[in-house]
Amino acid sequence: MSLAMTFDERYRVIDSRDTRFDGQFVTAVRSTGIYCRPSCPARTPKPANVTFYATSAAAHEAGYRACKRCLPEAAPGSPAWNLRGDVTARAMRLIADGVVEREGVPGLAARLGYSPRHLTRLLTAELGAGPLALSRAHRAHTARMLLVGTDMPAADVAFSAGFASIRQFNDTVREVFGMPPLELRARRRGSAPVAPGAIDLVLPHRGPIDTAGLFAWMAARAIPGVETATATAFARTLRLPGGPAWFEIREDAGRIRLRARLTSLGDLSTLVTRARRLFDLDADPLAIDDALAAHDELRPLVAATPGIRVPGAADPHEMLIRAMVGQQITVVAARTALTALAEALGERVDGFDDAHLLFPTMSTIAERGAEVLRGPGARIRALTGAAAALAAGELRLGPGDDGAEQRAALLAMPGIGPWTADYVRMRVLADPDVFLPGDVAVRAGAAASGLPGDAVPLTAWAARTAPWRSYLTAHLWRAVPARPPRTARPARKDPRS
Repeated sequence: MSLAMTFDERYRVIDSRDTRFDGQFVTAVRSTGIYCRPSCPARTPKPANVTFYATSAAAHEAGYRACKRCLPEAAPGSPAWNLRGDVTARAMRLIADGVVEREGVPGLAARLGYSPRHLTRLLTAELGAGPLALSRAHRAHTARMLLVGTDMPAADVAFSAGFASIRQFNDTVREVFGMPPLELRARRRGSAPVAPGAIDLVLPHRGPIDTAGLFAWMAARAIPGVETATATAFARTLRLPGGPAWFEIREDAGRIRLRARLTSLGDLSTLVTRARRLFDLDADPLAIDDALAAHDELRPLVAATPGIRVPGAADPHEMLIRAMVGQQITVVAARTALTALAEALGERVDGFDDAHLLFPTMSTIAERGAEVLRGPGARIRALTGAAAALAAGELRLGPGDDGAEQRAALLAMPGIGPWTADYVRMRVLADPDVFLPGDVAVRAGAAASGLPGDAVPLTAWAARTAPWRSYLTAHLWRAVPARPPRTARPARKDPRS
């Protein structure tokens, strides 16, 4: 990944204006005082004038401002933060989710198990910026996105982006982009949203992207009332820190667009981050496809589905319940059980189109889940016990978890086995290197693709595709042979006729 690239490798990237690396690092130019994305069309600067930074926040801290031509804040996020599982990557995922705005640096540090001072030293040493600067850069990115993509009043943009005051918003935008907010808005390209004040944004991503597969995945698992899905769109309700929210992701002329309605505008940045994770929009599909297609057995799968994505999780707690309900039963049966749970225990909300239910809270499932859930008593107790542990904070589950620690904590819970723990890690952490050899569909897809169909040899074969085994899993799910349609049995001939 880009964080391990040498200066010469990065310089060759900017000299060729390679769009694949946009969002993975920025190029600061001493002679101009600006920083750019790798694909900036401006003339390539001399090597002696160039400094590369892992984040735009580090460039801000060093005194550079964003290029007005290539707008590096508009690039997709770095895939490194999902590929890596160290403290820096975990911190970046939590900062993007808005933890610093909600809990401050002490809250971020506590989640990661460090003191605020030590965490600041760690991030500054590796990234050139501490958590406050990284959070400030994230707010600037959100502000730019709203100024360019909506007609929201500037004051609403300020608070939606997480700024504490209009003055702080104005000063930051002017410092980062070299122009005041309204001038930045005037430079936007394309048409403005039809409805004044509507939140309707383009979510940048690296292509190709298998949107058909993503929407089909969502449609097969959508819980009526909570979620709606078609061949080109997915929408759902969601609890956020400021209250209920609704969002829709759709494909529009090759772009991925987000529509949203929020109780609190301050939740928008968190919502955008979760929507991006749900659709795996920070992935590097060309790197993944190239690595998987290097294996003869997988080349046909990659050719058939370029840009495959691994769906993430909009709500980590909900994801665990869904995974536990779905273990050892079919997708259809799991959807039926989850629909009954949502209809009986979900909170009803108004004004969100077809989605009108919020998935039940963990405390509600812990208290009343046994009234609705069906199946063996031990399984029901495991589900309500997990919900109770999440509600009480005894079990913590989120995008900033250490992968190994999360897995161990889940396996320590009654009724949670390796498949569930690894599936949750794949979905909640967006870990690109999870393999599920115990999954019946994975083994069926492997056998259909010429790979070993048994768990042990398949696991050994899959090791050669590291660190992209989650994407191998997604390809094998897609490779499962379609079941032949059921045919009606011929009517028995009446012997009397």
